[in-house]
Parts: sequence; C-alpha cells; structure tokens
Amino acid sequence: MCIFATMKIIILGTAHPYRGGLAAFNNCLAEQFIKEGHDVTLYTFTLQYPSLLFPGKTQYTDDEAPKNISIVRRINSINPFNWICVGREIRKQKPNIVIFAYWMSFMAPCYGTIAQVIKKDSIIKCISLVHNFIPHEPSLLDKLLPKYFVKKMDGFVAMSESVATDLTKAVSFNVPVKVTPHPIYNQYGNLKDRNEALSHLRLDNDFRYVLFFGFIRPYKGLDLLLEAMSDSRLNKYPVKLIVAGEFYGNPQQYYDSVKKLNIVEKVEWFNRFIPDAEVANFFSASDLLVLPYKSATQSGVTQIAYHFEKPMLVTKVGGLSDMVPEGKVGYVVEPNPSSIADALVDFFEFGDENRFKDGLISEKDKYSWSKMTRTITSIEI
Repeated sequence: MCIFATMKIIILGTAHPYRGGLAAFNNCLAEQFIKEGHDVTLYTFTLQYPSLLFPGKTQYTDDEAPKNISIVRRINSINPFNWICVGREIRKQKPNIVIFAYWMSFMAPCYGTIAQVIKKDSIIKCISLVHNFIPHEPSLLDKLLPKYFVKKMDGFVAMSESVATDLTKAVSFNVPVKVTPHPIYNQYGNLKDRNEALSHLRLDNDFRYVLFFGFIRPYKGLDLLLEAMSDSRLNKYPVKLIVAGEFYGNPQQYYDSVKKLNIVEKVEWFNRFIPDAEVANFFSASDLLVLPYKSATQSGVTQIAYHFEKPMLVTKVGGLSDMVPEGKVGYVVEPNPSSIADALVDFFEFGDENRFKDGLISEKDKYSWSKMTRTITSIEI
C-alpha cells in the first residue's frame, strides 16, 4: 500500500474526557498527524473500564477537551454488539490507517473484533501501537486474550525492545514489528523558577528533593525507594522525597513503612492525581526523578523528565536503561534499596543541577513525535 500525501487516520484509544498519560499520548500523536496535514479522528470510550476493574478514584479529567482534535466517544469495552457497530462505522469512512493504541489485554477482545469488522475492507491498514503487551502483573487471561487481537493486525509499533520481544513471541505470522521510542510529552509548559514551584507546593526551599511521580502500583517499586531513603549516608544531606501520584491500591503499607524506617520527616506526600497544569511545579521543584521499578517496558514519566531536562535514576529492568543512558542523563542501577541509595549518595555528594544537562539536551533529540508518525506510516501491507 502506498503512503498517501494526505491520509485519513483514525486512532482508537483512551482520550478526553479520560485522564492520564495514555490519553495525553494519544492527544499528542493526533496533534502531530494533524500538523503533518492529515485528517485525524480519535475514537475513545463511552465505557473504558467497569468500575470494578478500575483501582483509582476516577477515570475522568476536569481539564477542557483539546480544541483542535476531533474526539468521538463511541466504544463500549464490554459490549460485543457495540464493537461490531463501531467497526462498521469506521469501515464506512474508508480511512487509510486505523491505529489501535494497545496497553492491556482487557482491550484485546474489543479491539480485535473492531479490527476484524474493519478488515472486511482489505485495503485499510490496521496498526497496533503497543505501550505494554505483557502486563506488569499478568494473569492467565493475559496469555490468552492477546492472541485474538494480534491476528487482526497488519503491523505493530513497539516503544521498547522488550515490548517488541514480547510481540515477536506472540505473533506467529509474518507481519512487521517496528520499534521507535516513546516521544517527549510537550503539553506541560516550561520549567519554572525553583522557589516559585516550591512555594506552590508549600515545600521548604532549604531542602533538595527527589521525585517519585505517577500512579503508585506495586511494580513501580516505591517500597524500594523508601528503604533507600532510610540509608544513614543520606542523613548528611538536606534531602527529602516527594511522592506525587494517586495510589492504585491501599496506601497504608507505604505509610507504615515510612514510620518503621523512621523517615516520616523525609517524605512529602501528594496522594492524588496530578493534572497537567501542576506537573511543572513538581519537576521544577525537584533535583532528581527516581523510577525504582521492579518490572517495566518503558515509562512516559522519563519523557516528562526529558522535557524539563531533569536527571533520572532508573532501575535496570525492561527498556528503562535504553531510555536513560548511564552516566549521560543519570543513573541505571539494580532494583534494590542499596543500589538506589548508592546512586542517591553519589548524586548529592558530587552532583549539581548542571551535571547531566548537556547529556539531557542531546539525548532528548531522539524522541520526536515526527519519528513516531513516520514509523507508523512506513508499515506496508
């Protein structure tokens, strides 16, 4: 299939009024395609998750809808009759490409059925943009459901080599699997004056701050970071940890851990979803972003750090080390408290805010949205 100068592109995935990084990603992708002159529509959900399956407080955002993106709420994730209707509706529009933004196996039956209906018109390309293929906390269904979905796709774009490896194991037929990194989020504004950001957050400017940012789930390793913060070597530095994000689960184990480790005064809690308008405050106030994950594919949080040119400390799991070159933009360590503490001590003993600046500026050039759109449109059937 040739690449059209101007294409009709439909993206299926979470979008406004839903919140979070995946919705932000789809908005940015749509905006890049529009910037390139394409006709883009985002199809999102009338029902994304049943409440029983959603661990957070709300699925919705209070932010205004993007003004320049056509967003259609049409997909019911648990209604097979709806899937057929959506597939027919999209097929009638004769798009050149339909992009399925895939992040969890719960969506596999829904997406797979929609794609099957669309593919009755064999000239329409169905491409899956895969954030995660094997979940961080897999179940038996996670091994069974994706097989139905992958058979309906003409190609895949993964955002890390680890996701591509998972895909190639699951895709038994000959379709392209391409890799391109997660682009940098650009909707959070500019870096603020540090004292201004600290004032907004009501934090003491006599301290330096380590940042843990995003939804809090067991695989993200906050427990490892809390234990690292209790390392006695850090007592000589005026360092505190900011934990900014909503708990997906019971937070009590973390509060108990802070008391047990005797670091209550070292942790500042912001237990809530952080809207886009507030993100700059947290990154501007912080010296170092830490992602102490126990398992990972890639993380959109690293791309926020690149946007604000903040150094990072990540663990050696999944594709994180590919996104954070050791010594150039920060640290890559083993996923255990002592290794994390070693890097924190090194940073605050020898580091200053400009130590990784040149590396961050040069490295962030790799992560453009135009590279992502070129990769998607280059897949042929």
